Amino acid sequence: MMRVARRVAAAAGLAVTVLATAGLSGCAPVQSGPAATGTDQQTGQLRVWLFDEVNRGPKEAVVKEAVTEFQNAHQGVTVDVQYIQVQTRAERFKAAFSDPKSAPDVAEFGNTDLAGYVSGGGFAELDLSSWGEAKDLLPAVLDTGKVDGKTYGVPWYVGVRALYYRTDVFTELGLQPPTTLDGIAPLARQIRAAKPDLLGISAGGKYTYGAMPFVWANGGDIARKDGDKYVSSIDSAESKAGLRQYTELIADDICPPAQCAGNGGDASVEAFRAGKAAMVIGGDFNRKSVDASTVAGKYAIVPLPGKTAGSVAPAFSGGNLLGVMKGSERKTLANQFLQLLGGKQYQRKMFDAMGNMPTFGDVQNDVAKANPVVEPFIKTLNAGTKFVPVTPNWAKIDAQAVLPNLLQEVAAAGNDLDVAAKKAADAMNAAFAS
Repeated sequence: MMRVARRVAAAAGLAVTVLATAGLSGCAPVQSGPAATGTDQQTGQLRVWLFDEVNRGPKEAVVKEAVTEFQNAHQGVTVDVQYIQVQTRAERFKAAFSDPKSAPDVAEFGNTDLAGYVSGGGFAELDLSSWGEAKDLLPAVLDTGKVDGKTYGVPWYVGVRALYYRTDVFTELGLQPPTTLDGIAPLARQIRAAKPDLLGISAGGKYTYGAMPFVWANGGDIARKDGDKYVSSIDSAESKAGLRQYTELIADDICPPAQCAGNGGDASVEAFRAGKAAMVIGGDFNRKSVDASTVAGKYAIVPLPGKTAGSVAPAFSGGNLLGVMKGSERKTLANQFLQLLGGKQYQRKMFDAMGNMPTFGDVQNDVAKANPVVEPFIKTLNAGTKFVPVTPNWAKIDAQAVLPNLLQEVAAAGNDLDVAAKKAADAMNAAFAS
């Protein structure tokens, strides 16, 4: 996910959200896409699909500014922007891949959807060599727009998560934020014991991208590459150590299963926004909504710590991409508009409007200087991020909710972790082999 999600992005990652968010969850890969066309018209209507938002106004204002600039520079060209629902994107893109006449020229999509869309032949490979700004795209983030080393999407924004905590609560209790993952559960228990009306940390049994940093920091992973295929490693000793550490948080003395086991990323963050939790793992894309909540001015953010003091747990690199459809009859115009809307000037405008984290290193540095609150997220990015397996089969695993089901079986049902992890690994391997 792509985040994709209440705040598209969360998704990113969309996530990203399972991928909401921030991150976005994947959709089933399309079996065939439109054939590339030799037509490259220089006038007419350029069609653009962007994701809708709960609060679309600020995003729409920035996009309208970019459209006006583009139309003024290209006589005889109009840009038609349609905002599509994240939840129905699978059906919309599938139809577009099958019928170029209904397809956009440029589209926004979650980075976890990429492999499936490319497999379905939906997006054209991008040549960024003549785009001067491309050299400043962060390499690790640009990788989320690639399949088999080829670029199919320009990262429009990146979403990563860090640890939000209540400064008023911590000050009152004389506490400091945790410096290691091992320290989170004892600290959360201490807070809930002192303040039974608060969740020690708002965790979620469906919050995949809140849980995965625990897996990655312990040396585990979702899967490993074996030749040209993936093999699940979610049941490895290292992965289970991380899963055990995360699911420990969903307990009566920290975050009771009755309240927390059914929560994903959105609900986990909402509990913090409502003043019901002392800590939460939240995204950079959540920051503006937290600032508009009851805890505004009473929280701070630090990178989610790793296994050792001073280290940072790897975060999922969520976010959304901009791509050009393979069947576009206006490829030059489409690439030019993509580079304008996805370029430095408008990424900065989107940060100011929506809080979307830019994907250019120099623009990130600029926004960090002006907004010190984003520094924990940039530090998290610089420490190294992780991603889902880049394969069309990931869409099947995501659609089956394999990872959320694993967390749920342990956190809500109290099932044995070893058994639940083996079941999840078997389901993944069946999808990888299909």
